[in-house]
Amino acid sequence: MGNMNGPIRDARKLGVPKMLLLGLQHMFAMFGATILVPILVNSYFEDAMGEPLTRGLTVSITLFCAGFGTLLFHLLTKFKVPAFLGSSFAFLGGFATIANLKSGIYANMSANEKAAYACGGVVIAGLLYLVLALIIRLVGVKRVMRFLPPVVTGPVIICIGLSLAGSAVSNASTNWGLALIALAVIIIFNIWGKGMFKIIPILMGIIIAYAAALIFHAMGIHNPDGSAILDFSSIAGAAAIGLPTFQLAKFDVTSILVMAPIAIATMMEHVGDISAISATVGENYIEDPGLDKTLLGDGLATSLAGLLGGPANTTYGENTGVLELSRVYDPRVIRLAAVYAVILSFFPKVSALISTMPKSIIGGVSFMLYGMISAIGVRNMVENKVDLTNSRNLIIAGVIFVCALGFTDGITFHAGGATVNLTALAISALAGILLNAILPGNDYHFGINKKGDENRGLHLDSAEKE
Repeated sequence: MGNMNGPIRDARKLGVPKMLLLGLQHMFAMFGATILVPILVNSYFEDAMGEPLTRGLTVSITLFCAGFGTLLFHLLTKFKVPAFLGSSFAFLGGFATIANLKSGIYANMSANEKAAYACGGVVIAGLLYLVLALIIRLVGVKRVMRFLPPVVTGPVIICIGLSLAGSAVSNASTNWGLALIALAVIIIFNIWGKGMFKIIPILMGIIIAYAAALIFHAMGIHNPDGSAILDFSSIAGAAAIGLPTFQLAKFDVTSILVMAPIAIATMMEHVGDISAISATVGENYIEDPGLDKTLLGDGLATSLAGLLGGPANTTYGENTGVLELSRVYDPRVIRLAAVYAVILSFFPKVSALISTMPKSIIGGVSFMLYGMISAIGVRNMVENKVDLTNSRNLIIAGVIFVCALGFTDGITFHAGGATVNLTALAISALAGILLNAILPGNDYHFGINKKGDENRGLHLDSAEKE
């Protein structure tokens, strides 16, 4: 089994059955949020146009794009980074905007065709990642990281977790009993679990809470709002085996101007997520395989997803939380989760069964995962000894927090006749980077404070790992 008190960097020593279970845990961690994106996008088009999407942006396509995109990301990052790429929530505003476009070529356009143009914007957004990757490749990560010190990345990582907190509470509130069962089981297995059970607390939380839901459902107990705890109607209508309904993207300047600028937010989230994974795992992923390669992998995965009619991909904080809890850092486990996602995309009935998981259970699990993300941001600042008695640092952190939590609807402006929305995370990241660049008294220099960089997983020199 190895030393359960220390991190496990090669999961093969745990044996194949345990590796398969660990991969399953990562798949469950990403599953709820990943499939929620196409469900929400579908609702935008149905509300705006009175017709649902029948091609593209389905659960099956989303799972395929998430799994295949993750495998592509691992290939381009030399199989070193334990990151999973799931559906990005940052683009939801863009999909909603395009669903409501009623002028020009969009005046009499069907819902499926509008969605195809929205996905074309996602393709271009992904290509913008390649531009930043090229800049890093040309000028070096050290110069770029001058603009991303711990006083910026730490608060941004904190805000990534906090921005998801409302989703956790909203889901958990549908049935607090089930949510608390899931949360309690995760805590119990994480603190007092022995052997294998100690490193799969989230999977155990999901299994036991779902078993409780089955029992409550059989007893005729309902959610507080009167709805059924479990709804199996989607299983009956789903095929046993079938190909995902791919839809090739289409391109138009208006949809591109709506979707592409959102990449500003997701690229900053990417840097924050890679920093969080580096800090969690204790590896130098910014330097090796390099931020340019992680951006390349994320960007190409996003473009591929959009091209096939899927939502944009992004590095998933949920799976970073799983890394923190399980302390199994082997990227092979993440790739197993990706393979599971691809396989599931060809079994609509299985996907429908898993999607019956109550929102309350997802909420209970999210309580732990989202909190872990924010805690990693706090640790990032503490280990780097960010001095918040320094007015400069206090201003930067304070502005980031207010922007991320205050601009709940982002900032909307018009460009080229289209409405563009910058999300709160994009605003906060840009504000932090700008303030750090213009305010005097910067007390952090990348590559100089070797110990601080090492604690962030951003040190320049390689070192032996456990």
